[in-house]
Amino acid sequence: MSKKLLIILSTLCTLLFFTSFSSTAKAQKTYQIGTDVTYPPFEFANKDNQYVGIDIDILKAIAKAENFKVEIKPVGFNAAVQSLQSGQLDGIMAGMAITDERKVKFDFSKPYYKTGFVMAVAKDSSIKSLEQLRGKRVALKTGTAAAEYALSLKDKYGFSTVTFDDSDNMYNDVVTGNSVACFEDDPVMQYAIKTGTKLKIVTKPARGGYYGFAVAKGKNQELLQKFNAGLAKIKQNGEYAKIKARYLSTKTVSQQKEAKTDSANERTFWGLLKQNREALLKGLGETLYLTIVAIFFATIFGVIVGLLGILPNKFAQGLSTTIIYIFRGLPLLVLALFIYNGIPSLTGVKIPAFIAGVITLMLNEGAYTAAFVKGGIEAVDKGQMEAARSLGLPFGKAMQKVILPQGLRLMVPSFINQFIITLKDTSILSIIGILELTQTGKIIIARNLEGFKVWTIIALIYLIVITLLTWLSNYVQKKMN
Repeated sequence: MSKKLLIILSTLCTLLFFTSFSSTAKAQKTYQIGTDVTYPPFEFANKDNQYVGIDIDILKAIAKAENFKVEIKPVGFNAAVQSLQSGQLDGIMAGMAITDERKVKFDFSKPYYKTGFVMAVAKDSSIKSLEQLRGKRVALKTGTAAAEYALSLKDKYGFSTVTFDDSDNMYNDVVTGNSVACFEDDPVMQYAIKTGTKLKIVTKPARGGYYGFAVAKGKNQELLQKFNAGLAKIKQNGEYAKIKARYLSTKTVSQQKEAKTDSANERTFWGLLKQNREALLKGLGETLYLTIVAIFFATIFGVIVGLLGILPNKFAQGLSTTIIYIFRGLPLLVLALFIYNGIPSLTGVKIPAFIAGVITLMLNEGAYTAAFVKGGIEAVDKGQMEAARSLGLPFGKAMQKVILPQGLRLMVPSFINQFIITLKDTSILSIIGILELTQTGKIIIARNLEGFKVWTIIALIYLIVITLLTWLSNYVQKKMN
């Protein structure tokens, strides 16, 4: 009897263990959600460089209510849309208006916020209506519903447009007078003005729309159901109302404005550097790490392709020339988007942003490396090879003992210069969401709108690093000479 009881107890314990394990595993499920992080008050980074905002807080509250986790990917709105289509992301939460055009490609949650589009102009502007835009330029943000609304009015009111990837640059284009107006979602524009942007709204909210959480068409339906269920829960328990009030109430915004006035010293160059030093150092670290890894693989790739170009074989030479031609000819931005979004959409296999960045730089910078490896070897007098072969050395031995040592002397400074070029090219990879120095700057600016000061700080950081590398290049060149 005791033996049977022991077996029963053991079975129950096993069942309880696996049930508990299954429940824990379910709770640990993490979804990768793309967002803008430069779109306050819906998504931005606070002074502690933590992602906050109406969208972020709603998403986190829903995830808590529905027992799942989210990993925020700050890739920017346009890149997030492309990444969701290619399967790199599970969903988008980025102030995304629900439109008929978008419903063709995406499945939306129930609406979580109602909005409308407004036109804003510089504070001292005399423009008060759409009719006054004829013959003038208007600034828009790429891929937004507000931009689509403005484009629908373009022919009627006879204005031209210019697009930007983030709100701060769009606002500054109007403030500086390059454009006479911009179009933005009403709550976003109101928040920007109340927190210091020198613009004013001159039209009433038009074409009211709704924001929704989006997943790729026919995919991640479980996540969509969890979002809808969680949204209903936080509306019922009052959490939704608290989140909206946190960012949109008059009292909250005035308190934020007052806090900005009280901390004026934090908005100086030194104050901004001190306040954001951890984020800037992290961004710089990511930039240097990406550069080192990329240049390592680019050097290997470039040397192999370059050596193929000098082999006494027409196929090898043609292959080398073709590779160099293709990857030097493709713009780095296009190559990055093709690798990060294009390939996964064809294969169905996700490529992490960092890996996609390394591959992009390896192919692009490697092609340039191959060109100067090939050129360095070809610069060695042909008589050197002929002399080595006449002494009985085979081609490989002659290349190793005679040609390469002379060619290497010509190539080393170019290798260091390529390192500098690669360091600068990492800034382009912010388009696929790599949180390097440039992307870090965008996130900081979205919070404080101090574009000139922040970009000056980032420019100085780049100049310091590049100056040190230039000194190293000159030192090596001098030693080799």
